[in-house]
Amino acid sequence: MADEVTVQKARFSDRVRIRSILGRPDGGAGFAGQKVRISGWVKTGREQGKGAFAFLEVNDGSCPANLQVMVDASVSDLTKLVATGTCVTVDGCLKIPPEGKGTKQKVELSVVEVIDVGTVDTATYPIPKTKLTLERLREFPHLRSRTNSISAIARIRHALAIATHTFFDEEGFLYIQTPIITTSDCEGAGEMFQVTTLISHTEKLERDLIENPPPTEADVEAARLIVKARGEAVAHLKSAKASKETITASVAELNEAKASLSRTEERSKLKPGLPKLDGKIDYTQDFFGRQAFLTVSGQLQVETYACGLSDVYTFGPTFRAENSHTSRHLAEFWMVEPELAFADLEDDMNCAEAYVRYMCKWLLEKRYDDMELMAKNFDKGCIDRLKLVASTPFGRLTYTKAIELLEEAVGKGKEFVNPVEWGIDLASEHERYLTEVVFQKPLIVYNYPKGIKAFYMRLNDDGKTVAAMDVLVPKVGELIGGSQREERIDVIMERIEEMGLPVEPYEWYLDLRRYGTAKHSGFGLGFERMVLFATGMDNIRDVIPFPRYPGRADL
Repeated sequence: MADEVTVQKARFSDRVRIRSILGRPDGGAGFAGQKVRISGWVKTGREQGKGAFAFLEVNDGSCPANLQVMVDASVSDLTKLVATGTCVTVDGCLKIPPEGKGTKQKVELSVVEVIDVGTVDTATYPIPKTKLTLERLREFPHLRSRTNSISAIARIRHALAIATHTFFDEEGFLYIQTPIITTSDCEGAGEMFQVTTLISHTEKLERDLIENPPPTEADVEAARLIVKARGEAVAHLKSAKASKETITASVAELNEAKASLSRTEERSKLKPGLPKLDGKIDYTQDFFGRQAFLTVSGQLQVETYACGLSDVYTFGPTFRAENSHTSRHLAEFWMVEPELAFADLEDDMNCAEAYVRYMCKWLLEKRYDDMELMAKNFDKGCIDRLKLVASTPFGRLTYTKAIELLEEAVGKGKEFVNPVEWGIDLASEHERYLTEVVFQKPLIVYNYPKGIKAFYMRLNDDGKTVAAMDVLVPKVGELIGGSQREERIDVIMERIEEMGLPVEPYEWYLDLRRYGTAKHSGFGLGFERMVLFATGMDNIRDVIPFPRYPGRADL
């Protein structure tokens, strides 16, 4: 007889995760007869047998499946257990459910002792048994993780994050933590959140000036007269050849009078309002001594490490103060931004394709149960889409060819909201048409017009396009944007000038070209867009734990 397999406890708790029980191929049936302790929240509960026992569906967030838990009335007061949202910790014995009970589970828990109960006020608990809309759930960001959909998305998001770190680690990349506070505008768009202490400092100063009005000119003059008098006193004592102790004491009084005058003069200059210099806000008085912002990208900073450590990446939050209320925009979002030294655009495209395919395979292997839930509740094609991307080489075509294909479609009667012509930035409808209709697979479009791309992208020999690329996928459109970086200092300085950007904030970036310049490339993947693509969700606000958008920054 084969050795019995013992259910695995959580390492830092005395409980067993429900996934450890139900995640087995046999659904946990092989653990029948074993005693375990489980903890979780009651999804549904019902008393049966005229109150003789109760069935609870308990979930601890480790997997989408609930464990059926049976509690006898002799073990505990059932009325405290059955309410949705109740938190329970129970000891019990796993057993095979009786046939004909209608349960789909291969195992259930028969409770022998209730260890702990976190009761819930059913009159005010906002997450009922019945399904709430995703819009409604956004009103309860502190509780929505208890729902099936949001918890599944959280596990999928986690898996994609682990896949990201694993992929780049396996490929020899180093993880670099780039700053959230920056003085550079990577995109040159100007839609940045400013970081400043001037406002709070000014508000504090104005309150202080009301409570303690600044010295008047008469106060300043009086302080000057005291200094003059003290100075004269010191001179008199010296001329009279007074004792050393007397002169020292008088000099101390003079120094104190001078210090008091300095403080009085300084305070007399205080005025309400932001500090100004030549009619503009004086940022030299700000916390960092200059204007600072929340970053829109860690790319420029991570390039500095690529130009010393070769292959690196950053993965962190980025911010954009774009007053957009669409389902595709957030004010705070996460970006994955690798940078490859000694790599051209072809290498960049190869890396981007390998990374996306790796993530899709990872999800299919690690979180198939969550993907099944998403397919059932939101997008029945999401699993097939992952399989397509994981197994299909990406198509590649130039921007010019993409425009030609779109123009052909227009000529045949296809209507787009946004007009099609060479030089436009492809809209989502154009990208999705190419990847979903024309090619029916992921695409990489490259060599874009320089006028619609950032200053740091390498100018091609035609002088009209840059070595930029976008990865387009079904459902989302653009998933990745990247380029070979401009390593020629004369060319990049011309580009900065063309775009009307100030040179001074980028001097450090130009130093990378002055001192040992190297060919390098990189890209950025919008992490929330990847989660959208994987799950089939329609609104980006539902795939990030705490969405920030105009008018909302809860918690």
